[in-house]
Amino acid sequence: MKKLLVIMALVLVGAWCAMPGAFAQAEGDTPVAEAGSGSESGNSSSSAGSSGSSGGGFVDVVKSGGFMGILLWVFLFLGVVACVYFIVDCSINVRISRIMPPQLVGSVTEAMEQGDVFKALEACEQWPGPMANILSAGFSHVEEGYEVIQESIASSAELESEQLMQGISYLSVVGSLAPMLGLLGTVQGMIFAFSSLATEAGATQTAMLALNISQALYTTAAGLSTALPAVACFFIFRNKANKIILRMEGITIDLIKDLRNVEVVEE
Repeated sequence: MKKLLVIMALVLVGAWCAMPGAFAQAEGDTPVAEAGSGSESGNSSSSAGSSGSSGGGFVDVVKSGGFMGILLWVFLFLGVVACVYFIVDCSINVRISRIMPPQLVGSVTEAMEQGDVFKALEACEQWPGPMANILSAGFSHVEEGYEVIQESIASSAELESEQLMQGISYLSVVGSLAPMLGLLGTVQGMIFAFSSLATEAGATQTAMLALNISQALYTTAAGLSTALPAVACFFIFRNKANKIILRMEGITIDLIKDLRNVEVVEE
């Protein structure tokens, strides 16, 4: 599962980086046709050719958006970086072996069968993690009674679950913001497109209109290509985390049952 998610993250970055080149190649044929058709009208041919050659690339599309357009693309790129980071981070942290190591469960079970709370605490220190923190919270209040132990474990379990889900929720944030950034770029591109219709004329108007519409489509595609894997991975990790949390709570309840009859002897 971890390798699959890492591969998906790398594919996402590669696809996002290759997308401008693919669109630029598709747009590269259009200026040639425009230049060819414009050759029949004398001076308008050179204007159309120069406009098409200077405005067909992805870099030209980004520059045409001005300061706000460049800033928008910076945020879109940061969204891709954040998406990849949180996917890799969740694939590492949201695992049974990391949250509740089998060695910890075995050592604590053995210690509880022997009635040795201090040995169980040593096992929690040896195998740190969310479950170790929950058990340590209960074992440190063993002298105060079983009810206090249950309350301590419940509070610690809620805190650990919240921290686990907090890391996963960042994927939802990325999945929500990326389409918004793409939509903002779309609106900006359409504003520039209609502005060019009012201020330009002839072949220049056509070139500017195509350039501004390209900007709108680029940002939309970039936002959606970032949001789709982020939202998909959010639901995958959220469901996985919920299953692990439920399993951890069940195992913890079974372990602390033995504390009802445990007596701590001070040495």
